[in-house]
Amino acid sequence: MTVMTKPQRRLKRRRRVRAKIQGTAKRPRISVFRSNRGIFAQLIDDESGRTLASVNWIESDLRTLTGAEQAAKAGELLAQRAKAAGVETVVFDRGGYQ
Repeated sequence: MTVMTKPQRRLKRRRRVRAKIQGTAKRPRISVFRSNRGIFAQLIDDESGRTLASVNWIESDLRTLTGAEQAAKAGELLAQRAKAAGVETVVFDRGGYQ
């Protein structure tokens, strides 16, 4: 029996999730990555391999906020950018996080 580390378990869950969902131009995939320092999120069209909109914790609006405030503000910013790109609905990719 092999002992799996936390990142290995997350990668296994991530691959299982990604096998079931796919983003399109009409309904892109929203991918979220959390680190100890901040949050990254992007809307991805898997058919053409393009990122339609993204938000990063390094942006000036988010950098000084705490974790929960940062996540809420990042969601608002991503929603505004998605509307500007003409996106109304998305498929959520939890990225292996439970």
